[in-house]
Amino acid sequence: MLSENIRAIRESRGLSQEELAIKLNVVRQTVSKWERGLSVPDSDMLVSMSEALDASVGALLGETVSEPETDNLSAIAEKLQVVDLQLARGRKLWRRLVCGALLASAIAIALVFACLILLGSPYSHWDFSDPELAVAGTLYHGFEWAFVRIAPIVLVAAIAGLFLLRKRE
Repeated sequence: MLSENIRAIRESRGLSQEELAIKLNVVRQTVSKWERGLSVPDSDMLVSMSEALDASVGALLGETVSEPETDNLSAIAEKLQVVDLQLARGRKLWRRLVCGALLASAIAIALVFACLILLGSPYSHWDFSDPELAVAGTLYHGFEWAFVRIAPIVLVAAIAGLFLLRKRE
């Protein structure tokens, strides 16, 4: 098999036995022996021969190494480009959704603060002898107390998140 491959590849490259022998620094009879199967080149000579014939050692030994075709490579490159564009669109959509959520939460917090300031503390004037007003006043005061303590932290986090996401674009 090796002998046939050496001859076939040499002939496909348009080289004579003499020309190949000169490239490999051997005599023509050595190339002839290789091609007739009377002797076998050593591993160093196989590497030199593969370079001289511009073929892989595997091809000389008869291994069928399927080289990717340029059409396949371009098709793969196009598919990778499509996937990359889809990922970029997905990241952009995610960034927009997160920015929208952060902006909406910042606006909602600001509006609730404004309402609380405008309303003041109306429950301080309520008649708590009525059980329903007592429960409503307690719930309103509990909401106000929790909101005033938690909302500033959430507002700062939302603004920082908006700043960081905008900076990355």
